[in-house]
Amino acid sequence: MTSIASLEENLRAVLGENIVSLENRLGEITITVGAAHYVEVARRLRDDPDLAFDTLIDLCGIDWRDWREGAHDGPRFSATLHLLSVAKNWRLRVHTFCPDDDLPRLPSLMPVWPSVGWYEREAFDLFGIVFEGHPDLRRILTDYGFVGHPFRKDFPISGYVEMRYDPLQRRVVYQPVTIEPREIVPRVIREDGYALGRG
Repeated sequence: MTSIASLEENLRAVLGENIVSLENRLGEITITVGAAHYVEVARRLRDDPDLAFDTLIDLCGIDWRDWREGAHDGPRFSATLHLLSVAKNWRLRVHTFCPDDDLPRLPSLMPVWPSVGWYEREAFDLFGIVFEGHPDLRRILTDYGFVGHPFRKDFPISGYVEMRYDPLQRRVVYQPVTIEPREIVPRVIREDGYALGRG
């Protein structure tokens, strides 16, 4: 039995009905679990000797709005974990969807993998996903006074405010965006016969 087949078999045996879906594609396994079982599944992934995912590599947020021209029919926001089992040399991707689109929330995984702290702050900052129980959930990449979540697909490309240094006030000031929104359409002009080598 191959390593990836062993991982799939162990996941099904240990997690059972907690797996909403399991996809084995391109030699990688991705599972989706419900938000209600998110922390319980994380603990099992870490503690069960048949899985032993001792290392959380990354957590990222995803905004599924307009994915493939609206092909996604489900909750708008999700968090995705990337896990590593050093002992078994396995990698795993875990999707969990936030049940509420208006206030996306998931429990924090800090009690399971403390290293997730900064990643949860990043997903909160950029996507607005609230990780309940996180001891220090605040912005990590944008400024403290920043309005909105810039990786959401409905966030304007130019933002809402811009900042500049004001020499009279001798400080940084915020003001409404002064850039006019515009759409840039690339134009390619070629001479007749360009592709035929007669240019």
